[in-house]
Amino acid sequence: MKCAARGVALGVAVVAAAAIQLAPGSVAGQNPRFGQWLVEVRQEALDRGISGPTLERALAGLSPIPRVVELDRQQPEFTLTFRQYMDRVVPASRVEQGRRRMGENAQVLSEIGAAYGVQPHYLAALWGIESDFGRITGGFPVISALATLAFDGRRSAYFRGELMDALAILDGNHVTLDKMIGSWAGAMGQSQFMPSSFLAFARDHDGDGRKDIWDTKADVFASAANYLKRSGWKGDQTWGRPVRLPAAFDPALADLAVRKPLSDWQKMGVRRADGGDLPTRDLMASVVIPDGPDGPAFVVYDNFRVILKWNRSTFFAVAVGSLADRLAGG
Repeated sequence: MKCAARGVALGVAVVAAAAIQLAPGSVAGQNPRFGQWLVEVRQEALDRGISGPTLERALAGLSPIPRVVELDRQQPEFTLTFRQYMDRVVPASRVEQGRRRMGENAQVLSEIGAAYGVQPHYLAALWGIESDFGRITGGFPVISALATLAFDGRRSAYFRGELMDALAILDGNHVTLDKMIGSWAGAMGQSQFMPSSFLAFARDHDGDGRKDIWDTKADVFASAANYLKRSGWKGDQTWGRPVRLPAAFDPALADLAVRKPLSDWQKMGVRRADGGDLPTRDLMASVVIPDGPDGPAFVVYDNFRVILKWNRSTFFAVAVGSLADRLAGG
C-alpha cells in the first residue's frame, strides 16, 4: 500500500482548501517547539546527504497546517456500502472518460504495458480511481503536510521517514517545491505515490532525467506499471470475476486466506455471475464478499492480491478490477 494514512474512502486524493504556509521567519516566534524540531530535522536531512540549498528552500518559513491534523484525526461520519462505493468510484461517466483517455494515450500505454507486462487497462483504471485521470491530485504542499504529521506525534516516525524521502525527491530535481502538491497525507501526483513509493518505484520513462508523476503521463504510467510488476503482477491473468455462490455456501470460506483451484470452487457450486461454468484454466483463487454474505461475490486471483499491496482496501481492489474490465470492453 502506498500510504498507511490514506483511508478506504474513494481511493482519490482528498481535496481540501489549500494549505497555508506562514511567511519566512514566523515559525520560531509562533511555535518555538516546532522551530527546534525543524532544526533537528534539518540536521538529520543533512546527515542523509540532502543538500543545504534544498533544505533552505524546502524548510524556510514552514509551519504546521492545522487542517492536516484535523483530517488525520477525522473519523468518517458514515461508512459507504459496497454498492455506494462502486457507484461513486466506477460510475458510467468514469468508464466513458477512461475509454476516451485510453484512446488518447494508446501508444504510450501499449508501449509501457509491453515493457512491464501489465495490461494497459489496469494502468488506466488505477489512474482514473487515484486522480480522476490526473484531474485531482491534492491541494496541500507535500513538505508542509508531512512536516505537520511528523511533528504531530501520532504517527511521527512514519511521517518523518516520508518527509526525508520527500526532501530527497526535491534534492534529485524530479519536481520543484511549488509543484510538489498532494493529499493531506503526502500522496503525490497522478498516481498518488507516497514519497517512499516514489523512491522505490517511480520511473523516468521519457528519459528527461526526472521522474515526473505530476505532469508527464509516460512517467505516471511507467511508475504504476513498475509498482505492479515488482509487486508480483502476472500479465497473462486477470484480477478475478463476479460469481454466484450456491445457497449452502459457507461464508467462512469467503476469505483471502482460503485458496483453492478454480476446479474446486466449481465442484462446490460456485458459478459465473450469469450462471455459466467457471473458466477451465485452473488458477488458484479465493472468494471475497465485500459487503457480507448477502452482497455481491467474486472469485479473485493473484493479481487481486497485488492491487491490495497498492491499497489494502478490498473495495478499492474490486473497483480497480471492475473498472479495468469495463475499460477493456468487458
